[in-house]
Amino acid sequence: MKNTATCYLEKDGKTLMIHRTKKENDPNAGKYIGVGGHFEEGESPEDCIVREVLEETGLSLLSLRYRGIVTFVSDRWETEYVHVFTSDRFEGEMHPCDEGELCWIETEKLFDCPIWEGDTVFLRLIRAGAPFFSLKLIYEGDTLKSAVLNREALDLTAALSKND
Repeated sequence: MKNTATCYLEKDGKTLMIHRTKKENDPNAGKYIGVGGHFEEGESPEDCIVREVLEETGLSLLSLRYRGIVTFVSDRWETEYVHVFTSDRFEGEMHPCDEGELCWIETEKLFDCPIWEGDTVFLRLIRAGAPFFSLKLIYEGDTLKSAVLNREALDLTAALSKND
């Protein structure tokens, strides 16, 4: 199992995303995802995301809110624990990211971008102001087959509906 962290930086009604266009053999190729990456030895989730955001964007986080943990289970890839954060205060000069294009997307339009189906579930939880959550997402290939929120199965049709 691997541990990663992701952060959704928010400013002026927009959310910073990475359009994954640069890495070869990238399982996220073509998708928009939050800023983040893999833990290094001895890092806490907070240590990891602060380092990753700085490396990928040039921005230093001044606030950090730990929103939940997502367990990704896949028939293609190793199980992954993703520690999900948001931040609405940061400083620095953004620089190009070697993993894709950094894009400020209007938060209301995030779901119009090509994102993972499971990301729709936890991004909606964040937007709704949900308390800390544990979300398990089970994929077959690129298709989300089931989602379990705090040990309760979700209705995928409702969870993925375009109606907020």
